[in-house]
Amino acid sequence: MSLITWKSHGRFERNSLLLLIGIVIVVAIGGLVEITPLFYLESTIEKVDGIRPYTPLELAGRDVYIREGCYLCHSQMIRPLRDEVERYGHYSLAAESMYDHPFQWGSKRTGPDLARVGGKYSDGWQVQHLTDPRSVVPESVMPPYAFLAKKDLDYSDIEAKLRAMKAVGVPYTADEIANAKADLETQAGSSAAEAAGLQKRYGGKTINRDFDGNPAQVTDMDALVAYLQVLGTMVDFRTYQADAPKNQR
Repeated sequence: MSLITWKSHGRFERNSLLLLIGIVIVVAIGGLVEITPLFYLESTIEKVDGIRPYTPLELAGRDVYIREGCYLCHSQMIRPLRDEVERYGHYSLAAESMYDHPFQWGSKRTGPDLARVGGKYSDGWQVQHLTDPRSVVPESVMPPYAFLAKKDLDYSDIEAKLRAMKAVGVPYTADEIANAKADLETQAGSSAAEAAGLQKRYGGKTINRDFDGNPAQVTDMDALVAYLQVLGTMVDFRTYQADAPKNQR
């Protein structure tokens, strides 16, 4: 049996065309085995209570985050390893990135992972850190972003951004798109009474306040801090149940 196999294998080694055909066949079979089930699955992501699309202000802040290259030094993915969980919190769930286009998992960490940064620090701390990083973290190598507090947030195309997200699968409703500008302005500093519509559309846990300390202006800083403050806060991990990874049991 081994002699037949060896001789058959030798034919492939001596004939590059046969070898190429064999590689194509094997890769095609392997690809079909992996890809075909995806056509029959509604979703490969476990649904988790609390996960919602970003509000218009948070979405605008995410764009600022990407524009300024924050993802180059900060990841947003906590791996299920003991040292990471002990430092950053519960390991990241796929559902937490289901409305991210593109996702912000990152590929390196010059600074800490930000997957659970929401609510960890006050708005004032975040503004001061972005304005003068070394004033709160002496060893930081992060550049200052003080200009964000002076730059008016351009949200003239926020409705178009929500429609674009809807086109790639984010379930924004017609009502959410129609009220995008109003919701953005409301979240950036309107009173709690005025936030009823915002919270009806995005949930009662949605926070609205002046994020940058300047109620007279909606700035890039407002949007970025709003985005940072929502990261990792949608899922209540005190009630979340899932099978723990082997190295966490």
